[in-house]
Amino acid sequence: MDFISIGEMVIDFLPGSEPGSYIRNAGGAPANVAIAVARNGLDSGIYCKVGNDDFGRFLIHTLEENQVTPLSPKLCDEAITTMAFVSLTEENDRSFTFARKPGADMMLSKDEIKEEDIKTCRLVQGGSCSLSAGKAAEATEYLLKRAHELGKLVGFDINYRNLMWHDDKQACADKVLSILKYVDFLKLSDEEVDMVGGHDNIINIMKENRIAAVVLTLGGDGAELFYEGQSWVIPTFKADRVADTTGAGDAFWGGFLSKLLNEGVENVGDLTPELLKSAVTYGNVSGSLSVREKGAIASLPTKAKIEKFLQEI
Repeated sequence: MDFISIGEMVIDFLPGSEPGSYIRNAGGAPANVAIAVARNGLDSGIYCKVGNDDFGRFLIHTLEENQVTPLSPKLCDEAITTMAFVSLTEENDRSFTFARKPGADMMLSKDEIKEEDIKTCRLVQGGSCSLSAGKAAEATEYLLKRAHELGKLVGFDINYRNLMWHDDKQACADKVLSILKYVDFLKLSDEEVDMVGGHDNIINIMKENRIAAVVLTLGGDGAELFYEGQSWVIPTFKADRVADTTGAGDAFWGGFLSKLLNEGVENVGDLTPELLKSAVTYGNVSGSLSVREKGAIASLPTKAKIEKFLQEI
């Protein structure tokens, strides 16, 4: 197995074509990243439990049809942690309503993570449930820690949600900092950079935690790569038609990690500035392509689409 993704399952209600309407897509960063990696020709799996409803069953089906092996595919009646209801107002503005379902602690426990899965994979990535509470967060931290101990590559995608932390960003930052000691590749956005003490502190955080590379996404303006005490801004590729940005960050991260895996990276000693810049470029293209179609999972691009775009620019 090339890749394991773990984290919180989120169900997205995306805006439909008419004001006040919405379409339903099962999503969540861990699932999206796993599928993005699978669509780039790599074997991948996702540790999760999902709700035993139409959305949960749709998610499992979507994972399987994209050659993603759900490592913990058990369906639970009360496993969904968050539902985001998104609709269009009469003025075509997006309207968000968040609701919490019970059972977040029922989602996944570290006892369900198999040691042989960790030993056979090349890279593990953690999603946002590390920044929540309960068994799901414990399972994510356990997987990252164990992968780190076994010398596997470990990636982590910071995803701060007010819903989980009740606007207590310091508590969230403390949790992030406690996990970074297991991480080789860190992704964060310009909205989440304060989780590591601000932009000017990124190099220090890398040295303190022995993080090999940090990628800071800059909205629609590309990404900044930090490596060996230096940084480079790699521009993005503008989408000629933006339908919905849901899943763009996951497509970026999936593309970035896929590039490293496809190039045979097995440890941080294999990294070079040129390879990392190429991986960020690949991620930028993947993210740009993903926003040209509506829907988080449906729009994640394949390796063929990414490489065709790269040949055309």
